[in-house]
Amino acid sequence: MSPTPTQAHDEMSDTLLELAKEFQAQIEIKDRKYRLKTYKDTFVGSEAVDYLVSSGKAATRTEAVSLGQVLQVNFHLFEHVTRDHDFADDGLFFRFLTDNERGGLSRDESGNSLRWQNFLGTPDGLTNQIGLQPSFPKNDILPDKDQHVVNQVWPLDEYNRTLLNNVHPPGWRDPAVASDKDLYYDMVVIGGGTAGLITAAGSAGVGAKVALIEAHMLGGDCLNVGCVPSKTIIHSANLAHQVQNQTHLAEAGIAVEGHVTVDFEKVMERVRKIRSTISHHDSAERYSKELGVEIYIGWAMFTSERTVEVNGKTLHFKKAAIATGGYPVLLPMPGLQEIYKKAQDSGAVTNESRPQVMTNETVFNLTKRPENMVVIGAGVIGLELAQALQRLGVGVTVLGRSGRVLPKEDEDMGLVVKNQMIQDGVDFRLTVQDYKKIELTGKVLENGYPEMKLTLQEKGNYEPTVLYCDAVLIAAGRAPNVSGMNLEAAKVQFDNKMGVHVNDNLQTSNKRIYGVGDVCSDFKFTHAADFMARAVIRNALFFGKEKMSELLISYATFTSPEIASVGLYEDDLKAKNIAFRVFEKHFKDNDRAIADDATDGWVRFRVDAKTDKILGASIVGVGAGNMISEVTLAMQSSTGLGSLANVIHPYPTTAEVLRQSGDLYNKTKLTMTAKKILRGVVKLQR
Repeated sequence: MSPTPTQAHDEMSDTLLELAKEFQAQIEIKDRKYRLKTYKDTFVGSEAVDYLVSSGKAATRTEAVSLGQVLQVNFHLFEHVTRDHDFADDGLFFRFLTDNERGGLSRDESGNSLRWQNFLGTPDGLTNQIGLQPSFPKNDILPDKDQHVVNQVWPLDEYNRTLLNNVHPPGWRDPAVASDKDLYYDMVVIGGGTAGLITAAGSAGVGAKVALIEAHMLGGDCLNVGCVPSKTIIHSANLAHQVQNQTHLAEAGIAVEGHVTVDFEKVMERVRKIRSTISHHDSAERYSKELGVEIYIGWAMFTSERTVEVNGKTLHFKKAAIATGGYPVLLPMPGLQEIYKKAQDSGAVTNESRPQVMTNETVFNLTKRPENMVVIGAGVIGLELAQALQRLGVGVTVLGRSGRVLPKEDEDMGLVVKNQMIQDGVDFRLTVQDYKKIELTGKVLENGYPEMKLTLQEKGNYEPTVLYCDAVLIAAGRAPNVSGMNLEAAKVQFDNKMGVHVNDNLQTSNKRIYGVGDVCSDFKFTHAADFMARAVIRNALFFGKEKMSELLISYATFTSPEIASVGLYEDDLKAKNIAFRVFEKHFKDNDRAIADDATDGWVRFRVDAKTDKILGASIVGVGAGNMISEVTLAMQSSTGLGSLANVIHPYPTTAEVLRQSGDLYNKTKLTMTAKKILRGVVKLQR
């Protein structure tokens, strides 16, 4: 029987703890001098590397440095004498830390060594865990029980260490309290993603006493495994596409001599670098010291309708917000759970080959480029990453069931994206009837990744389809994080498909507790969580009546070309029996798009049948994500499509299609009688 993730983590930690004891016992400690200054009881980095290699603990000096850095960072066994350097194979001086110095940095309350897996894994015993808003396709594969597996951050290089030290510092201590009275809060927020961070910071900013509880990593999906890393890798992918598209460059009079190569390891290093740079904004230190939020790093468990327990302390709240977000789900495919667990449980410290079966929570841990990747899911996450990785040199096949991509968007607009991805080299199989099984073949490829065999049944085919790959990305849907908080004790209604149940004011069945973000909404976007949080602050602290249904939320898919939408789609309007008209303006008629050779796509407005009220709009094309905001502003301010014709745009810009759409509408207001009158006026002036 394969070990569980917790068992595997514990076994790895026990091995490292034994290594730490031997390391400390065998390394020569003595006083050393540098530039006339004496450093007492120190050892030299290169001598420690000598020991690790000669004792057989490490096969190479490079591996020895990696092990030493794990002992320094994960266990806080030692530090550089001036705290300026990481462990390295050179003449730097290091000193061992005493138990008191290590304190909370290295031990939990039971005396066990702390490790990143404590913070990124699941605690033992937990199953784990007319509005103008459109409907979203429902995911039919969500599990009946929460099956979340939180994954570790890897590799533990300088960038990921910076990230972790910012968003989940291992030595973080709970806020100091003089008495139990200090544990009474105006607002307790559970979850430190976008929704939770803004709820906490906004509440503290208006004078509330606020506690924020986060079990894993502050910043949530957006910073750590979503918006930030995905858009960073998309940037590199688009640059690669531009310089590799020799035909396009030749037509513009540009030639690139020599072979264009992609350094995949460098691309992924930059992803980690950008993420670590941005992470200070969401850091525990910033929220604690600059924004006045009391930060608790630990698991929140409700103990009553007005109390929550974390790290053995009972916090009392007047109001609370549940902002625990969501997680990617795995398909019920034979073999997938086992290979996925094997992928997470092994190879974290050693160089052991392990299968690359990933979700968005682990795909950014890649260092070596896969040869062939299968992406299961043709939604936003699947397509963005599929196209990016294809442009970076990975062979990608996208699988789906519905026969189309981006099911929430208009089908013809999704087809524009699909056709571009096909030109990029992506293969699509979108009529999968059954995912039969996935298994390891026993072969390890040159990149070190084990080969996998995926068997599926496609509609209309008698024989099963077999795909061989060395990476699988599961992007087939998300589920809300609702387990492990003892919501029953708080009398908060929830389920594993819809998440926390809230009313239009975002209140749960316990009127003191609010839901915010992905845990309670179909709008699983960072900016939606932002404005939901603002509504919760007003409703919870200032007797507001902000309604979720009144939020006008636009969104974009950052493929190339992009798709962006706001308001109601045609299907929504028909379902609501709302009469409407459609106005379209194509980029092929836009001067800037022609000059930029970016003529694929168009803007589509859906307006009231009798007026110019904009009920919804979609854009497919280069820069669609930026252009949709002008439409959103028009809808928010009740500016009709006809009035957009009066908005002067710089020439030449692609955004002129919005103004020109207003012209199209205004032309429909000219009846035959009006046209005759206007022509007569012109003739009278001759």
